[in-house]
Amino acid sequence: MLRPFFRPLERCFGRFGGGDGLLWHLDLKPHADGFFSVAVVQANSMLEDQSQVVTTPFATFIGVYDGHGGPEASRFVNTRLFPHLHKFASEQGGVSADVIKKAFDATEEEFLHLVKRSWPSRPQIASVGSCCLVGAITEDMLYVANLGDSRAVLGHRTPDGKEVVAERLTSDHNVAVEEVRKELVELHPDDSHIVVHNRGVWRIKGIIQVSRSIGDVYLKKPEFSRDPFFKQFVIPLKRPVITAEPSIRMHKLRTHDLFLIFASDGLWEQLSDEAAVEIVFNSPRSGIAKRLVRAALNEAAKKKEMKYDDIKRLEKGVRRYFHDDITVIVIYLDHHGHNETNQRFKGQNYNCISAPVDIFSLNTHESVDNFLS
Repeated sequence: MLRPFFRPLERCFGRFGGGDGLLWHLDLKPHADGFFSVAVVQANSMLEDQSQVVTTPFATFIGVYDGHGGPEASRFVNTRLFPHLHKFASEQGGVSADVIKKAFDATEEEFLHLVKRSWPSRPQIASVGSCCLVGAITEDMLYVANLGDSRAVLGHRTPDGKEVVAERLTSDHNVAVEEVRKELVELHPDDSHIVVHNRGVWRIKGIIQVSRSIGDVYLKKPEFSRDPFFKQFVIPLKRPVITAEPSIRMHKLRTHDLFLIFASDGLWEQLSDEAAVEIVFNSPRSGIAKRLVRAALNEAAKKKEMKYDDIKRLEKGVRRYFHDDITVIVIYLDHHGHNETNQRFKGQNYNCISAPVDIFSLNTHESVDNFLS
């Protein structure tokens, strides 16, 4: 009965993943330099991944925000980071590394103010945080900025044109990486427990794996760590142990650059950079992000000696024991370098496509009115 009503919604907002009620996808939409595809699968009781693609006739902005401790920080970043980016880019005449850094700083500062206001009644808000992966394509330049361990990977042809290779554009800010652990030890020479190895996993102060994020205020502002609510989790801090300083990379797009994969760590826990690039290169474009998510879910099922069909039957929350929330955005680079983005960024209208705030809640008849409002 409701199917004819939902078809227009699917064309605009995406659809669910054919038998997996916790999978949402947008098969293929245009952007300034080609097409893009998005897919999200929920594992947590509340979806902690948020994502968006903002398009103008002259630029494309990509955001993947992987929350932890709850969905509040990633949802906040999803609503606030792009307005800050747009504001600073308009003021400075275009996108730059400095503009992106200012947008990250403003988002972090705004979230800190929110935590301070909410803290008396909701002290746990100080423990909520989000990784943040951002891409901006303007003219023939790609900017990639990240906090945490979401990842951007470029697929490009070799100079002889015979192969397609994966080039990682981001560094994982995760203490599973030896260089990150060394950096923390050097920054905290008087703290022998700055990184702790327990049950096969490295964590900062035995608590968190990522070393950079938006939020996680109780690990950045010592006064919050002294609250009685956190004494069971962390010894009061003398100084911050994680930061919100993004890594920013600029990459001049070339004719042999074919596509970009932006994804939360839920994908990269299951697939290597090379495997993901091979899937994109060798598959039809429509629904490619969904194809990557399903490939990751098949790998997660194999690790538990199960099949993906078995995982599809699990409820949200329970699925988190088998895989994380996964967000994938694939950006095809078809005709970059022909416009004058930075000169024309100011004042341009833009179209923002965001994945659902929560897949489970959206996948009910009762949620339609809320989704459209």
